[in-house]
Amino acid sequence: MFKKDDENYVYFLVSKNFKKIRKQKGLSKDEVAKKMGCSKAFLANIESDKYYQTFSIPTLVKMASSLDVDISLLFEED
Repeated sequence: MFKKDDENYVYFLVSKNFKKIRKQKGLSKDEVAKKMGCSKAFLANIESDKYYQTFSIPTLVKMASSLDVDISLLFEED
């Protein structure tokens, strides 16, 4: 969707990995939203293929923590 030189590539990459890991762990958006202290709608925007949601570094830390993974996993490229 985004090329590596696009400023939104990092959001795309993190979002894709976040969704993949959440599903692998069998966690619902509701469960993760509660752990992160955010709304389910915010997570839906993060995971959307048609819309990219920007987020802060503290949110990124919460994302990794809510999945109980090292933050580096959110930046892995295929």
